[in-house]
Amino acid sequence: MRIDIISVLPELLDSPLNCSILKRAQDNGLVDIRLHDLRDYSSDKRHRRVDDYPFGGQAGMVLQCEPIDRAITALKAERNYDEVIYTSPDGETFNQHIANQLSLCQNLIILCGHYKGIDYRIREHLITREISIGDYVLTGGELAAAVMADAIVRLIPGAIGDEQSALSDSFQDNLLAAPVYTRPSDYNGWKVPEILLSGHEANVRNWELQQSIERTKLLRPDLFG
Repeated sequence: MRIDIISVLPELLDSPLNCSILKRAQDNGLVDIRLHDLRDYSSDKRHRRVDDYPFGGQAGMVLQCEPIDRAITALKAERNYDEVIYTSPDGETFNQHIANQLSLCQNLIILCGHYKGIDYRIREHLITREISIGDYVLTGGELAAAVMADAIVRLIPGAIGDEQSALSDSFQDNLLAAPVYTRPSDYNGWKVPEILLSGHEANVRNWELQQSIERTKLLRPDLFG
């Protein structure tokens, strides 16, 4: 898989994309994540400007069509992309189902929003999918892009040593994960449920499922809707 992220502040992504599972996945050749500075595609060679005032007198600045079009066109000239994603607060809400879908793609572009957003014509003509990570507004889409990349890459076979671990994560079956415990089995009188120490795999799996159902009903009843 290849993920190309276009941003006016690509340095914000250096750390989250180069640690832990994301770093190992790249080192092992499972994913190629490339950062692109939108200012490199500006026609203003002196100031590298990529934004301007919005028509209509609104406050703030808007990312211009031309540099975004140049960046996306340059990438598309090299390969085909399954999706060109724009991180937008009014996009569809990112969830595990979307992460699963995107993990099956070969090539993705993620365009990070900034300021008041991007010229709407880009959204009309070049963007194939708009995604939000929640009902709130960030300074820019870089953190949203990092969140999506992390959730997607960890699902690629081989990214996690124990692939069954990813399959048992919360939300994979619209259920929250069951509680987990580790040694010691008794800490200050706080004991691990006996069934987890029984060694009876079928009973343990059934207990985990029931715990997932009960916790989801209690904490996220909307997932049953």
